[in-house]
Amino acid sequence: MIIRSVVCAVASLVALFGVMHSAAAQVPPSYAVKPGDVLEISVWKEPDLQRTVLVRPDGGFSFPLVGEVDARGKSVADLNKLVSDRLGKYISDAVVTVSVQEVKGNKIFVIGQVNKPGEFIVNPSVNVMQALSMAGGVTAFAATNDIKILRRNGTAQQALPFQYGDVVRGKSLNQNIDLVSGDIVVVP
Repeated sequence: MIIRSVVCAVASLVALFGVMHSAAAQVPPSYAVKPGDVLEISVWKEPDLQRTVLVRPDGGFSFPLVGEVDARGKSVADLNKLVSDRLGKYISDAVVTVSVQEVKGNKIFVIGQVNKPGEFIVNPSVNVMQALSMAGGVTAFAATNDIKILRRNGTAQQALPFQYGDVVRGKSLNQNIDLVSGDIVVVP
């Protein structure tokens, strides 16, 4: 009886750990700061070190005593640590807060045979169908089964096919991918 109770308890712990591990694996990664985003940086008890900064097109920004900071691909926590470390040369135990005030760098583009083509800020993510909806839907002249998503990977660019008719009918839903910053949805 005791052995059975111990085995059940161990099995319960293993199952609980599996659930906790599974939940942790599903946590989305932190938002990576992008050019165009507006950051608020403040240092506690240092009124001269409270600034709103725009992340430039090159991915950088400047901050007093810190100098130039390359924010590309960095999370808010990464930037907080970097600014704190650099300020540590001048202010011991600096308490730094970095926050995103405006997310303007997370843009996708929808062009072609849609009712409202243009650039759209997406927070936090948008799939292809949502992007088409944001663009007012497709026009009557759209070639809906020839839609392409243009995505840049470093210096290479790829064209991902999207067949609107299939997705509307509930088929091939794997085509309805989440778009990433910089994606272009082309509706011929």
